[in-house]
Amino acid sequence: MAQSPGFTLWLTGMSGTGKTTLATYLAARLRQVGRPVELLDEAEQEEALWQGLGETKEERHQIVRRLGHVAHLLSRNGVATLACAVSPYKQSRDENRRSMTRYIEVFVDCPTETLIARDTTGRYKRALGGEIPNFIGITEPYEPPTSPEVIIRSDTETVEEGALRIFQALLDLGYVTPDELKIITGKKMKAQPPTRAKPAKAAKEPKEQARTSRKKAPAGPARPAARPAVKAKAKAKAAAPATKKAPAAKKAAPAKATASKGTKARPAARAARVSKPAAAPKATPKKAAAKRKSR
Repeated sequence: MAQSPGFTLWLTGMSGTGKTTLATYLAARLRQVGRPVELLDEAEQEEALWQGLGETKEERHQIVRRLGHVAHLLSRNGVATLACAVSPYKQSRDENRRSMTRYIEVFVDCPTETLIARDTTGRYKRALGGEIPNFIGITEPYEPPTSPEVIIRSDTETVEEGALRIFQALLDLGYVTPDELKIITGKKMKAQPPTRAKPAKAAKEPKEQARTSRKKAPAGPARPAARPAVKAKAKAKAAAPATKKAPAAKKAAPAKATASKGTKARPAARAARVSKPAAAPKATPKKAAAKRKSR
C-alpha cells in the first residue's frame, strides 16, 4: 500500500481559543486510519526551537518560521502535521504558505470578551493590568487571516462540529480519502470544490453596499426633484419683466390723477361754482323791518 501524502494543518488564533484541543482531537481521529501524525504545539516546542527569543514582532516572526520549517520537513515525508501557534502576523503565515505545497490554514476564532471571561490561567487579566507586556490581543494586535481554508468559531461550535468541517476541507483538497473519512466520522462524505473562507469580506460587504446605495440614490428621486426647481426658476424669470411693467403702469395712473387735481382742474371747479346762482341770504328781523319802512 502506497504511503499517503503528508500535509500541514496550521491552526492560528489568539491564546485560549481552543487550537490545541481541536488539534488533539484531529490527531486522534487520523491515527484511527493509520496515518502518521505529529502535533506541534507552540507552547511545547519553545525549549527546543526558540528558547531565549522574546516577544517582539521580529522574534515572533522567527518563531513561526522555525515551527513552519519543522512542519514542512515532516509533511514532505508523509506525516500529517498539526501545528498550533498564535502566529499573529499575516506576513509570517504567508511565508509558510509559499514554502509548503500541501498547506491548510485554519483560523480558530473567538471574541476577546469571551476569552477573558473563560480564561482560567489569568493571563488576560494580568495583561489588562499591565503585568504582561506585548500580549497578543490586548497590548499587541492580532492580524486575522484574510482567506483561510476553514474558520472555526470556538465560542459557538463544538470540537466535533469544527473537526467535521476541517475533515471536509481535507477531503476537498485530496489530502484524505472518502474511505478514511468514513472510518473517522462514520459518515459517507463527498468531496466538494475547495473554497477558502474570507472573514474580511463579510466586514467589507456593508461598506460596499453603502457605496452602492449612495451611487444609486441620486439616480432616483433626487434628479427629478431638481428638474422642476430649475423650471420654476425659468418661469419666475419669464414672469419678472411683466411684474416690473405693472408697477410702472400703476405709477402712471397716480400721475394722471394728480394732474386732474392740479392747477388746471381748480379753475374749472371755480367756474362751476361761479356759474351757480348764489343762494339768497336769510333776512334778519331788523332788515325785514327796514325794507317794509322803505316801501
